[in-house]
Amino acid sequence: MPKTVVILNPAARSERAAGLCRSIEALVGKDATLRRTSQPGEARSLARQAVAKGFEQVVVAGGDGTVNEVVNGIAGSSATLGILPVGTMNVFAAELGLPRGIKESWAVIQAGATRVIDLPKAAEHVFVQMAGVGFDAQALKETSWDAKRNLGPLSYVITAAQVAARKPPALLVESDGRSREGSFVLIGNGRYYGGPFPVFRNARIDDGLLDVIILKNVGHLDLIRYLQGVLFGTHLDMEDLEYFQTSHLTITSDEEVPVEIDGEVIGNLPVSFECGSQKLRVLAPE
Repeated sequence: MPKTVVILNPAARSERAAGLCRSIEALVGKDATLRRTSQPGEARSLARQAVAKGFEQVVVAGGDGTVNEVVNGIAGSSATLGILPVGTMNVFAAELGLPRGIKESWAVIQAGATRVIDLPKAAEHVFVQMAGVGFDAQALKETSWDAKRNLGPLSYVITAAQVAARKPPALLVESDGRSREGSFVLIGNGRYYGGPFPVFRNARIDDGLLDVIILKNVGHLDLIRYLQGVLFGTHLDMEDLEYFQTSHLTITSDEEVPVEIDGEVIGNLPVSFECGSQKLRVLAPE
């Protein structure tokens, strides 16, 4: 097995998290070096250190946020990414078709089959699955750590309901010589958003394109309508929703509007998204 490091995000400092740490430590045994994070942002620096020390495989034991940190730490290197999906949200793991159990996911890593995927960029950050400008980023920004620890994904739903009650920002999306307006923008590298929901139904994580959805309205009833459309596969036919593919776009606003990538808020507009030549090798089922 190639030289491997496992970067573990213990998440909430609970007995469950402690038990998970012990399970992963027993699972990887002497086949990998285990590194635990102790604070937000540390996974990125641990990943950089691992690459500098010659580790060929960097495995994330965590959710989408930790995956994003590690990816930003190994981007530009020859290291291969592996995932043990144990976080609150594991959308990218679902995109890759990884099994939910850590034993089964470790077996995928040991098998060594790899896939080369696109590594899009937002400002100075890279991401693997998706990005959002406006509504969802605002909800993420306002959801406290305590709420996430106590309520899990429900914490985002509660905050999202509060954000939806406000007047949405006016966003300007410019791409391929055309300008479009909206209240909420989603950018997909893969098909899934928010769980195993194929919001970007034409997306492929290796096609060199970003899939963009512009929502014109984000009130409570509008969001329910969009969600119903996603569940029934009809959302892309809605008149107040625009869907297109591109390799580059820029989003601006006269207001202070947050941006998130892979579930992590990275700052505010303006921001440019690009799907260029940068790639990432990931361990995935054959």
